[in-house]
Amino acid sequence: MCRPSHRIACVIVCIFTVVVAGVGPVTAAEPPITIGVLHRADFAYAEMMAHALSMALEQINAAGGVKGRPLQMSFADDRGEPEAGTQAVKMLIRQEQAVMLVGGYSSSNTLNMAFAANGLNTPFLVCTAADDHITQHDLENVFRLNPPASEYTKALESFLLEKVKPTSISIVYENSPYGTGGARRMMAFCRSNEIALNSIHPYFKDATSADYIARVLDPIRDNPPDVIFMVSYLKDAVLLTQKAKEMQLDALLSGGAGGFTHESFSRLAGPASEHLVTATLWSTSGQNPLAGAFRDGFVEQFGKEPDYHAAEAYSALLVCADALRRAASLVPADIRRALRETQLKTPFGLIAFKDYGHFKRQNDAETQVFQIRNGRYETIWPAQLATAPYIPPAQ
Repeated sequence: MCRPSHRIACVIVCIFTVVVAGVGPVTAAEPPITIGVLHRADFAYAEMMAHALSMALEQINAAGGVKGRPLQMSFADDRGEPEAGTQAVKMLIRQEQAVMLVGGYSSSNTLNMAFAANGLNTPFLVCTAADDHITQHDLENVFRLNPPASEYTKALESFLLEKVKPTSISIVYENSPYGTGGARRMMAFCRSNEIALNSIHPYFKDATSADYIARVLDPIRDNPPDVIFMVSYLKDAVLLTQKAKEMQLDALLSGGAGGFTHESFSRLAGPASEHLVTATLWSTSGQNPLAGAFRDGFVEQFGKEPDYHAAEAYSALLVCADALRRAASLVPADIRRALRETQLKTPFGLIAFKDYGHFKRQNDAETQVFQIRNGRYETIWPAQLATAPYIPPAQ
């Protein structure tokens, strides 16, 4: 029996327990290959990512697994805490015999787990945690599929310059590595393009309430900007958007992905979210047919729209299976070599790990811009991918 505090984790474990026998060349006689999944059970995207991973696992095993052996996942909840994260890594490697790890959500804890995995000489494919530092260290076992936080807003920046042309921006962000990374990028963008930084407002992500968010936003009324740029996850994103509208802050509301792209955001935020624009790491409006197929399959199976977190998780497991199939053996050096040579088309795009700038073993992913219109996300940037034109919030 699961204790109430562990019920969500137990549900995810059940989702991950997929038994595939007699599919293609996979036979029950072949021992499974284990991938360890580092995952948090208490955050807004836990169920979505668990569903996406289960979809990928089913597809992989239906296609014959890895070299005729079924793939299986073993789950460990890092709880966003350093000690729990280190123990999760050790348990998956030493007890579950995982040949590699995938996952990572909380940026600060993922960096801690990256050091732990590297110390135990086990490849770790990060698929969600965004702190720049994760792929800026000399950790030969650490690869990342999603872009770092400082690159989340690449498309949003060009959109602002070419379509909005703001003269002033205020920044509101959670004081996590993810939030801080996104805020720093926007600060640099403003400086580079001679856009006035009217104000900067960090907030404590673990102590948010409607009253607290109102106090964070209140100084913006004294010097209103053209754009309010916000970096936060779902609960805070909803509160920020609702309070900004309630306080009649006359500015374009803009999100740095995260909670602003969650499938329930516009429903929870209600009319306050109308015309908000946000960076996003993924959509189905591009030239990638795998993205649309994944979205359709996800909706058919689970009845909900996936966002980029789901596409990342699904694609990451496909990358793991692809690398294990190509690896000369299951020893870490051979898996690392196969990951280094990855060139795989996935719903998240073409995945290839390279060194560039200050980053090492980092996938270079494109970003896009959504605008909420009648409660739905429309892609408005880049122009060649747009499903609808941009509408300024006053119209």
